[in-house]
Amino acid sequence: MSAVHQLDAAGARSLLFVPATRPERIGKALASGADITIIDLEDAVPVEHKDAARGALAGVAHRAAVRINAFGTPWFDADLAACRAAQVPVILLPKAEQPAHVERAREVLGGCAVIAIIETAAGFENIAAVARSPGVARLAFGSLDLQAELGIDDADEPLHYFRSRIVLASRLGSLAAPVDGVCTSLDDAAALGAELARARRFGFGAKLCIHPAQVAAVRAAFSPTEEQIAWATRVVEAAGSGAAARVDGRMVDAPVVARARDILRQAGIVAC
Repeated sequence: MSAVHQLDAAGARSLLFVPATRPERIGKALASGADITIIDLEDAVPVEHKDAARGALAGVAHRAAVRINAFGTPWFDADLAACRAAQVPVILLPKAEQPAHVERAREVLGGCAVIAIIETAAGFENIAAVARSPGVARLAFGSLDLQAELGIDDADEPLHYFRSRIVLASRLGSLAAPVDGVCTSLDDAAALGAELARARRFGFGAKLCIHPAQVAAVRAAFSPTEEQIAWATRVVEAAGSGAAARVDGRMVDAPVVARARDILRQAGIVAC
């Protein structure tokens, strides 16, 4: 599959869904500025249109990610076959609950990167094993499905435990910071901003989007500020002196330098 990994699943900050049943929107989504466009074969597609929806992959899916239907559904294998034919570089695997789910996808798709969506009780029970599965590039938080399964009405504090679990599992699995779930408030910039601030506090590194209007705010929220870049540059320069150093009145030690280098990496700056 020659197109594999042309998309940076680990480094993406904004991931925008577009329904496979609306192929006329795919081009607009690809031009939206989102780091990754996700052609959705799962939640956005009614059962009666599942098979026909795969036709949207032809000619464009090598430039996008695809959310397939979950392992165990009647459409899983056919979705994988369509993704292979379309040379899809990244898939989102919903309801990822076991390494076997990832392994099956990799059997068909070879080197395709997998973003595993953790959105069920079983998925959180086995999250460490899923995070360490070969081919998993990142974890994503399927907050809406988890709420529905557990009967949780409040999307804020009752989900904090699960937010911490997915961030911790990502770190222990040597993965990039996970992707936060969608904001369903399409016309409420304040609500989106609050969700983004919360995601940053918990250690997420990206967010799923359901409308192009959300992309700019999401990209900005997960991009280092000029102030952060300036601080990181000072830290790395001070650390490079080879002597004990202080920056802004604080001692520069290994964890501080590691954080500074990560900020510069996120900003596309190669730290010396």
